[in-house]
Amino acid sequence: MDAYTYVYRGGHIENRHKVSLAMVGPLGNLLAYCGNPHLAAHMRSSAKPFQALALYVSGAIERFGITPAEVALTCASHDGMEPHVVMAANYLRKIGLDESYLACGAHLPFDPIARKALQQAGQPPSVLHNNCSGKHTGMLATALALGADPKGYEQPEHPVQQLNLQTLRELSGQAHIPYGVDGCSVPTFVLPLASAARMFALLAEPAAAPPKYQEGLQAIFQAMRQHPDLVAGPHSIDTVLMQHLPQLIAKRGADGYYGMALRNTRWGNLGIAFKVESGSNEAREPMVIRLLEELGILSPKVELEWRRPVVRNVQKLEVGYWEARLELKWLDG
Repeated sequence: MDAYTYVYRGGHIENRHKVSLAMVGPLGNLLAYCGNPHLAAHMRSSAKPFQALALYVSGAIERFGITPAEVALTCASHDGMEPHVVMAANYLRKIGLDESYLACGAHLPFDPIARKALQQAGQPPSVLHNNCSGKHTGMLATALALGADPKGYEQPEHPVQQLNLQTLRELSGQAHIPYGVDGCSVPTFVLPLASAARMFALLAEPAAAPPKYQEGLQAIFQAMRQHPDLVAGPHSIDTVLMQHLPQLIAKRGADGYYGMALRNTRWGNLGIAFKVESGSNEAREPMVIRLLEELGILSPKVELEWRRPVVRNVQKLEVGYWEARLELKWLDG
């Protein structure tokens, strides 16, 4: 079965972005798919909720008194707004470190208002504005809890990254997980979509996970639910969807990746992972909305800008639009 996000210009299709998708139950059973459900893809930032499990496995949660809000920031691809930056700075201070330890690099805020304010003030962005600063702070906390040198925590051979790799192996059921270097310099893991979806299904149903991860999975689900504003931002699809849908955890990844954990659906608790094969993030958002509507989880009456985004030219004239279509292939069980 196929899934595409189309770009229309003047009423005619200009571009087609193919999507591969897997929907999986907590036992790893494939429930439905589009395209290739076993497509191997980099999870990018969609892996953050599972990287945050290291806070629980290492004991960092107890050692530093890390709060649910800080857990949510650890899972975040935040928009670099003032609340995100302030919390990241306080989080670092709590563990006794400063910005010099962060290996993520600096970039301008994703949020256009925050970005404009920084530029108008003539200030360069700091590492705290990086959308991954919460994740990196969590990794530093994990390093300290493990008794490891926080320097070099981003390197694949560091105990923090080895713990993350082992966690993904145990949750995904994949013994061999290739990796590359992410935009923020830590490893990014390559998994078949169905295996990644299985991990999101365990986030939805922690009781089905290995016992040592159950507490962390439940706490991470609750933290992201309680603080969706910290996971992304008020104008970002992750935050808005979690504010509208109480049974949903949503986590975007770079280059067209998306992961979701859903509780109490007609198919039970489940996980979803998909990849826009062209890597387009613009093509990703309409597909998220279309999929949730297809599953009967999101009402078409809810007004969301990502359902059918317009295409504008340099003069800001509306010249086209994006539209997602999919046909799920359903399997027994």
